[in-house]
Amino acid sequence: MFAAERRQLILEMVRANGAVSLRELARVVQTSEVTVRRDVRALEAEGLLDRRHGGAVLPGGFSREPGYPQKTHLAAAEKSAIADLAAGLVEEGDAVVVGAGTTTQELARRLARIPGLTVVTNSLLVAQALAHANRVEVVMTGGTLRGSNYALVGSGAEQSLHGLRVTKAFISGSGLTAERGLSTANMLSASVDRALVQSAAEVIVLADHTKLGADSMFPTVPTEGITRLVTDEHAAGEDPTARELDLLADCGVQIAVAPLGLAAEPPVHHPQPPTAARRPGPPLPGQRRPGIVPERVR
Repeated sequence: MFAAERRQLILEMVRANGAVSLRELARVVQTSEVTVRRDVRALEAEGLLDRRHGGAVLPGGFSREPGYPQKTHLAAAEKSAIADLAAGLVEEGDAVVVGAGTTTQELARRLARIPGLTVVTNSLLVAQALAHANRVEVVMTGGTLRGSNYALVGSGAEQSLHGLRVTKAFISGSGLTAERGLSTANMLSASVDRALVQSAAEVIVLADHTKLGADSMFPTVPTEGITRLVTDEHAAGEDPTARELDLLADCGVQIAVAPLGLAAEPPVHHPQPPTAARRPGPPLPGQRRPGIVPERVR
């Protein structure tokens, strides 16, 4: 493939998805990340896109939100690994809230194995994944359907969450930085996400490496409000995103890094009394606490 053809394809991918990692670009155009990085620099010089940590985004400083079909193909393996690790945080009998997103949809598929759960969600995709689960009660918010991500938003969704109290909230977004926290590209989604996390004793953010260092228009959870981040091993293995992890850890966020390419065993769940205060749980495999750099998965 000639350089001009590669760059046109790269540009089309960024326009379609809003943000794409260098690794994904290299896979699609079938070349090395070094070559893709050079192409991205050339396109940035022309003002056609912006470089971000480990990837490229639409120009203008804030990445737009891609639609559901594009999201499902972006960092799919990483989202699966994150969901495997996050499911180990949920105990039989827990009451949790799960926000909208493709990563939280993957988590919901795993929560279906855990009996006795109550799951509150504004996501049709999360509810669908749990619809036939044994002994899992699904509570949906009200609201107006936002078709691009199959989520219920608006005042009806927010009012239905008023006064709710659960042990954990699992939430995703468009970007995550230590300076600004979690953010998303849609105002209505951001408002519901804020209501979701206000109900939880612990806030757990699920974000793959393409989200780290990226910023979006509307803030949802400030860094000090995040109990734990579950991300993938690429985030810890690349310099820009690894630095972002260190900054988040310095702010008190617990970091759990999910390994890729390993078959995760279904978690064994033992009932535990819910905690009344937001306190970090015991470290997970791959987790690091502030100031501790984890070993890379080989």
